[in-house]
Amino acid sequence: MKLYLLALLFPLISWIATDDPPRVFMIGDSTMANKPLEDNPERGWGQLFPLFLQKGVTVKNYAVNGRSTKSFINEHRWDSVLAQLKPGDWLIIQFGHNDAKKDDPNRYAAPDGEYRDNLIRFVKEARAKGANPILITPVQRRKFDEKGTFVDQHGEYPRVVREVAASNKVPLIDLHKSSEALLVQHGVQGSEKLFKTTGPGHYTTLPNGVTDNTHFNTYGATLVAGLVAREIRDKHIGLEKYLEQTAFEGKYRFELPEIYEPHFRRDTLNIVAFGAKADGITLNSKSINDAITACNNKGGGVVMVPSGLWLTGPVVLKSNVNLYLAPNAILQFTTDFDQFPLVETTYEGLKAMRCQAPVSAVNAENIAITGSGILDGGGDAWRIVKKDKLTESQWTKLLASGGIEGEDKKTWYPSAKSLKGSSTKLAGVIEAGKTAADYDDIKDFLRPNMISITSCKYVLLEGVTFQNSPAWCIHPLLTEHITLRNVYAKNPWYAQNGDGLDLESCRYSRIEGCTFDVGDDGICIKSGRDEQGRKRGVATEDVIVNNCTVYHAHGGFVIGSEMSGGARNLFVSDCSFLGTDIGLRFKTTRGRGGIVEKIYVNNINMKDIPAEAILFDMYYMAKDPVPLSGEKREAPKVQLFPVTEATPQFRDFHISNVVCHGAEKAIFIRGLPEMPISDIYLKDITIKAKASGDCIAGSNISLTNVTLVTKDSGKINVQDSKQVKLDITKR
Repeated sequence: MKLYLLALLFPLISWIATDDPPRVFMIGDSTMANKPLEDNPERGWGQLFPLFLQKGVTVKNYAVNGRSTKSFINEHRWDSVLAQLKPGDWLIIQFGHNDAKKDDPNRYAAPDGEYRDNLIRFVKEARAKGANPILITPVQRRKFDEKGTFVDQHGEYPRVVREVAASNKVPLIDLHKSSEALLVQHGVQGSEKLFKTTGPGHYTTLPNGVTDNTHFNTYGATLVAGLVAREIRDKHIGLEKYLEQTAFEGKYRFELPEIYEPHFRRDTLNIVAFGAKADGITLNSKSINDAITACNNKGGGVVMVPSGLWLTGPVVLKSNVNLYLAPNAILQFTTDFDQFPLVETTYEGLKAMRCQAPVSAVNAENIAITGSGILDGGGDAWRIVKKDKLTESQWTKLLASGGIEGEDKKTWYPSAKSLKGSSTKLAGVIEAGKTAADYDDIKDFLRPNMISITSCKYVLLEGVTFQNSPAWCIHPLLTEHITLRNVYAKNPWYAQNGDGLDLESCRYSRIEGCTFDVGDDGICIKSGRDEQGRKRGVATEDVIVNNCTVYHAHGGFVIGSEMSGGARNLFVSDCSFLGTDIGLRFKTTRGRGGIVEKIYVNNINMKDIPAEAILFDMYYMAKDPVPLSGEKREAPKVQLFPVTEATPQFRDFHISNVVCHGAEKAIFIRGLPEMPISDIYLKDITIKAKASGDCIAGSNISLTNVTLVTKDSGKINVQDSKQVKLDITKR
């Protein structure tokens, strides 16, 4: 009897709606189709579309190169798809490129004739199977006229798609419109980076290269797929509940920035062929730079530094060149200061005269440093060292090495020029009418950043170790589309200004899988200083930081204090800070100006933090976060100042899923009386610390599901603040 009842109920049960992930079918032409992954730059946007869907959603992409609505039907491809459709499936339809080919009777379908009829057929027959059709207008080709004005090449076909969608009440994705806006946004030159266009020598399948303004590469296909996903959400067509949401609250995958990575010709030049010798004595600057120049002149490729120790002076990267360090290759930069002339650059956000960087690039495109070797900046010869940061035996050894001991007997200087520079106000900052010769008497003090990348596009740093930098280790400035992957930045913990990464006024950056163990801030976001930074007016924005580890540093992830151009749209996740003085460190001071906003941080683990786990401070004093033994510091005097363009702002921070095991203080928020720190959302956080912390001059500060294990029983000191919500579990 039970079996009989189950048999009767089974047909009813099978029709009960479920919330299982759906199947998504795609039919269309080459702009949507899947392409071979090996030795091929081309990708269809449908190939990348699964990135924007939740795991479990099945995507069946039946789009095929060269097909129109007509040929797709006549070749019985539509019959094959139709036979698979079931109730609840989705069908995404995009044709038009090939329907317009009047010289091909097998494909041509007149817009108001067969093309319209075929679209209606797809819609009606899909619905008859219980599936949900979505119509997409043809994606744009790349074409600009001689004045730089975009030229549409699709004629009446997009109009017909819109009309069919409206008359049949079918959801419409207007990719024709959104892709045009995307191409216009990137501009005549920038939009080329979205397409298959590739120079000769990059792929064996394209030995002579190709110019292709129709088909996308990975970067372009991902952006276009993101346009489709965005419109699915915005139009609420039903599929939006299966779009991939990120770990950042309220953010979808398509809302995160996409970063273009450079690709290089397969040609490889060995520096040995240009006279380089790995004897640790020969200065190989000319050989290495000659190899880079030759590679650049040939259209680009790889310059290889083989295994060995290669002594060198400054190296200048040029467009389309990948400097590759083989395993066990050490590029050792000389400590002969005469090899590093003074050049006009910037330092700590101001225009300054500094010694030429060991590695530099200016106005270059498509550059990289890759491999698994080591670049050593020889920084020990440049640095001023504080006695309190060394053991007695280390200090004695340092004094015996040469240099000058300061009058206070607590500071070591590499040379007399270094000593003089240390007492010079705004040393190196460029003054009107002065030349490089005017700074020669303090030249040794003007330490270079090790890697200086300025006004460049499409940069990759991958796999290598950057260590022992004279000042900052890696400094990209005014650069777009830069990727750091699996890089190790290493400096002694006593290295003043020995930051790991200072990303300044850059846009579209990815820092992933990197390790930092340095003497100052680990991963730091900057955008210029004071009036100069505001006048430059270039924010650091659209940055992804994930899966990074920071050991010793003043801060794990840091913004400021030179942030006068602002910072926004920063996404930080899945990072570990082990022994950093401060974990999340956001610092500024009066005079900077600039707005820091839309900062998203998720899933951070910290351990053994000597100062604050999470800090917002608008009274930055340019001192180490942890006072040295015997050092006394007074709290700043609280005064109300008028709000001007020099008043900095911190607002709209979203920090979640943080665990910290051991800190001096859990949370510290200190704004200005005239400009409180505002709209700070801390959620799902557990911190074990000595003290809970402070909220001073804050506005709309929300702590939700925060657990504090502290000696003061989780009591946050709140002063001069408003709209403070404290949902704290005290242990």
